[in-house]
Amino acid sequence: MTLISAIGQQVFALFVDDGSLAIAILIWVAIVAGLISVFGVSAIVAGGLLFAGLVAILIENVLRRAWQI
Repeated sequence: MTLISAIGQQVFALFVDDGSLAIAILIWVAIVAGLISVFGVSAIVAGGLLFAGLVAILIENVLRRAWQI
């Protein structure tokens, strides 16, 4: 059973290297989706917000990793 568990952990780590990055992306996508459904934000504005937020999340994650090294 430990072999199957180890394989499962490796497969999970292959797709999700940094849990905080994945959670931040999911939260940002949910926020933008909420803006669309609740406030009726246009697709162009929502796309821009999604792009800008994901770039900011990526930059923050890269800088945090760079300071750890």
